[in-house]
Amino acid sequence: RVFLRAVNQFTSVLNRFFLDQANFELQLWNNYFHLAVAFLTHESLQLETFSQAKRNKIIKKYGDMRKEIGFKIRDMWYNLGPHKIKFIPAMVGPILEVTLVPEPELRKATIPIFFDMMQCEFNFSGNRNFHMFENELITKLDQEVEGGRGDEQYKILLEKLLLEHCRKHKYLSTSGEEFAVLVSSLLENLLDYRTIMHDESKENRMSCTVNVL
Repeated sequence: RVFLRAVNQFTSVLNRFFLDQANFELQLWNNYFHLAVAFLTHESLQLETFSQAKRNKIIKKYGDMRKEIGFKIRDMWYNLGPHKIKFIPAMVGPILEVTLVPEPELRKATIPIFFDMMQCEFNFSGNRNFHMFENELITKLDQEVEGGRGDEQYKILLEKLLLEHCRKHKYLSTSGEEFAVLVSSLLENLLDYRTIMHDESKENRMSCTVNVL
């Protein structure tokens, strides 16, 4: 709780003194995001790993602090405005870690940041595409699922939210929709592969490996 209050103090200072064009400090903002993500993903806050009694006790006393800091990360990202492009693709991995935390409200609040990153790269890169973001998300997703994170609910929500946002966008409707479906099918294959690795059947393992490739 003390750490959370300290991190929240940093947010107000960053917004007041280090956000405008003349005083923007890339390293400070970078440090803030990494600190906030490290806090949110810290093992002692992962309530799913505790017994129901312990979980209830923590929530009653402190609430789910992951949501509080997660919503703050989201707000700070949107505050960046035109500076966002400086954080792509470097922030894709940390934001992915946040969205993978199995807390539904947190996921709904933070997955749309991915669409914002796509839109941002499309508008500012000069290439009218979001290849940097795309490559980074696919690489990091592979690593995270192999590390045991991600689940079926995440796959469904990720596809649903990306499709909803892309379909409303004048220029990203086609390429964005293709990307959302691609990521969803990749995630499905990765999850199948992770599950099947403990299967005795060589044929099943081989077929999942081929799907991932």
